[in-house]
Amino acid sequence: MAELLFWPTLLLYGEAAFGYLGEARRPGSAGRAATWGVRLGWIAQTALLGVQAARRDGFPWATWAGSLNLFVWLVVSAYLIWGCRRSYRLLGLTVMPLAAALLVVARAGGGTGVGGRSHYSNLFLVLHVGLVLVAFAGFTLAAALSALYLWQERRLKRHPATVLRRPVPALATLDALALRMVAWSLPALTLGIAVGVARLVADGDGVDALIAATVVTWVVWTAYLGLRWRGGLAGRRAAYLALAGFVLVILVRLALPVTHFA
Repeated sequence: MAELLFWPTLLLYGEAAFGYLGEARRPGSAGRAATWGVRLGWIAQTALLGVQAARRDGFPWATWAGSLNLFVWLVVSAYLIWGCRRSYRLLGLTVMPLAAALLVVARAGGGTGVGGRSHYSNLFLVLHVGLVLVAFAGFTLAAALSALYLWQERRLKRHPATVLRRPVPALATLDALALRMVAWSLPALTLGIAVGVARLVADGDGVDALIAATVVTWVVWTAYLGLRWRGGLAGRRAAYLALAGFVLVILVRLALPVTHFA
């Protein structure tokens, strides 16, 4: 059943990605169809996660691929806070292709099925894996807002005749929202790392590449927040730093061969 729910989720997310591309070219029906694709795809993926949870006696997303599936759902959930508004539709042009691609990777790794039980406690997995994924989802949306900021800034400098045909929030609004997302996400990452380190010390284990990369990611996003609040960083420079932080998020989620909770 869980595997069957993967396909409508992927098709709807894919439809949304193409729909937002059409919205970028000619605003109108394509954007509305894309928004409904996100909504219905999110419902299908929620059902998929529900089936996984119902068929497991414990935290169902303890594997790398399983946590990637949950990460995609969190990213889309965060996007839906603003994505249903007409002025934020083009945010989906950065979020939905990524969501569809990561969902395919999650399925290839077995993350959309029903796996075995982890030897870690449910409380630890919820606090550690859950909090880190929530933080990474927030950072992803902050990076998407930053990418939209850079696109809109460049577009305004060109003064195209179609500038008023594609409604996009003001640059100051996009900048402030990216900052707000990071401000909410960084404490979750801090707590998630603290829980992981406490377990590491208790078990007497060493630091692996995943832990090191996660700490570096924390340092970069902490620097982002500190520079924005204390150093006056804003606008284009802040957007580029957010995108650099997002590269680290993707590194932690994809590039490292993680069997950390398997």
